Amino acid sequence: MTEPRDGDPPEGLDLTTPEWGMWQAFRNGSTLDLRTPHPQRNDPTGPHAWGPERSVRARVVALLLLDGPPPQPGRVAALKLNGVHITGALNLAGGTIEPFVEMRNCRFEQELQLPESKFSTLRLVGCAVPRIEAARLHTEGDLHLPRCVVEHGIRLTDAQIGTDLLLNQLVVRRDRRGRSITADGLTVGQDLQAEMIESYGEMSLRGAKVGVSLSLRGSQLRNPYGRRALNAPQLTVERTLYLTAAGVSGSPFSSGATPPYGTSNTPTRGTRIQRFECEGGVRLDDGRFNDAIDLDQARFIMENDQELSLRRVQTPELRFLGERPQRGRVILSGARVVNLVDRSVSWPGPGQLAMAGFAYEHLIPRGHFPLSRRLEWVAAATPEYHPDPYEMLATALRASGEDSEARDVLLAKQRRRRETLPLAGKLWGYLQDWTVSYGYRPGRAAVWMAVLWALGTVLFLRHPPAPLKEGEAPAWNAYLYTLDLLLPVIDLGQDSYWRPVGWAQWAASLLICLGWILATSVAAGASRLLRRG
Repeated sequence: MTEPRDGDPPEGLDLTTPEWGMWQAFRNGSTLDLRTPHPQRNDPTGPHAWGPERSVRARVVALLLLDGPPPQPGRVAALKLNGVHITGALNLAGGTIEPFVEMRNCRFEQELQLPESKFSTLRLVGCAVPRIEAARLHTEGDLHLPRCVVEHGIRLTDAQIGTDLLLNQLVVRRDRRGRSITADGLTVGQDLQAEMIESYGEMSLRGAKVGVSLSLRGSQLRNPYGRRALNAPQLTVERTLYLTAAGVSGSPFSSGATPPYGTSNTPTRGTRIQRFECEGGVRLDDGRFNDAIDLDQARFIMENDQELSLRRVQTPELRFLGERPQRGRVILSGARVVNLVDRSVSWPGPGQLAMAGFAYEHLIPRGHFPLSRRLEWVAAATPEYHPDPYEMLATALRASGEDSEARDVLLAKQRRRRETLPLAGKLWGYLQDWTVSYGYRPGRAAVWMAVLWALGTVLFLRHPPAPLKEGEAPAWNAYLYTLDLLLPVIDLGQDSYWRPVGWAQWAASLLICLGWILATSVAAGASRLLRRG
């Protein structure tokens, strides 16, 4: 085969009519459109056969992209196909593809092989591809795969996308390893949009980096074959991760659609809303999200041994606003956030939540979230007593000016701790709770003291005791005498000069004991408050 001259195909390369049209369209930078007037026959995933009149060989496509003819004068060479059947395996591995590439509604007979290749921009829109193998792919611009159907998985391991990676409305099924998308180590310069996608298998983004936001709005991730539907530990997103609802508009085969290809972040009236739904576990451990993690209206369908794992994630804002998981566990151990935005109905019940070491600074509840429900939230995360979740909640409430509620949380912590103590500790705890609420309600001590003082005063006014020594006792004062009995340590100069007898002696001894108990309870509570401060 000899080199082409003046833009003609190489000698010996017999081009079919569609291939000749593609050759000329490439030189002109125009689109080869082989669609029929019947829309149902233009669906690349449909049952209708596409004959030779719509087919081009993959080797001819590769020749154009890797060593194509020069453009016509005043034109820019580009490969633009619409409704074309590409036969054979399109292998561009290791190649440098300079022309712009856009294929719409095309059908690939065999897998698309792009490992270690370099593109300026690559757009495949609404295409049917058996598999896309693109490990270490490099693009200076965008990689678009919206509305494509990929039957045996996509591999983008260590790929580098210069600007945006657009996967909106992609349908992708698992490969032989059970993964739908393998993109470990992927780097995206700007946005990764994967809205309204359908993924059947594990979507793996381990160690991936996204320069702006990662959006999975309205997507359906399903992996009934394995443990996780989304496996993305050590994921870094410079702005926000969206696992939220999306609005759907436009026809799925609209030829004029531009990004984001039929999805809408701000649905208008009449737009269908589809929430993010994940069937299988989610792993986002050790991730960094520099704006937020948004789970608004998200639905997680898990088995009992699966997890929504956010271990050690760091983000300024966690929006936990999805549906309550019926099974599985939510793990926030070691996570650090500034704002926790949540709903009371979004959190799972006892045994399904773990928050050891979970740190947050501000609580921003959506809707009614009473303190009683917040305490149930903490209790659900601590099947065995641990003080940290209670203290973290109290700190956040105090930071927002809710000092009274913060004290109630710390009181609940002491009551929960009391359940773990031996009998003597429990009795002492009940006594502190009954008298001064563990020091968090010190006004109770004053009330008890006033009641005992009044009762004692009435008693000793009616039945004053005799002096120990005649002529040495001070003037009798039932008020001061009762107060002297109640106040330990402090001597008001009354109780040591009088000698109650009989039942009055028992009453005086009881007042002394109760005074010591109240004083000890107040001291214990004050010590606890000082340690907290």
